[in-house]
Amino acid sequence: QVQLVESGGGLVQAGGSLRLSCAASGSIFTINAMGWYRQAPGKQRELVAAITSGGSTNYADSVKGRFTISRDNAKNTVYLQMSSLKPEDTAVYFCNADVTTAQAMGLIRGGYWGQGTQVTVSS
Repeated sequence: QVQLVESGGGLVQAGGSLRLSCAASGSIFTINAMGWYRQAPGKQRELVAAITSGGSTNYADSVKGRFTISRDNAKNTVYLQMSSLKPEDTAVYFCNADVTTAQAMGLIRGGYWGQGTQVTVSS
């Protein structure tokens, strides 16, 4: 019904930057909030940043001032610009979207996840 495809992960040195992208496709009526989560080995998945359809943003304290979330509603895409990266930012980053889809029975709202993209920050 809805597919989220992430890109932009990779290996970077501490202090460097990366930009993640996540494009949504499928039977989309409207996309509500979108966000980025991350999961490091042995740790729980945690919220990194989120953005509403109106552009309001929310960040984890650990990334405030270093990461910026944005979205292009025309392209159904959310971005995460990551700067001043630290080794502790190393994790698999997942895109999440709260999407209303158009189904035969009407409009249905649900949450969707991308497959994840690895971000590794070397010291």
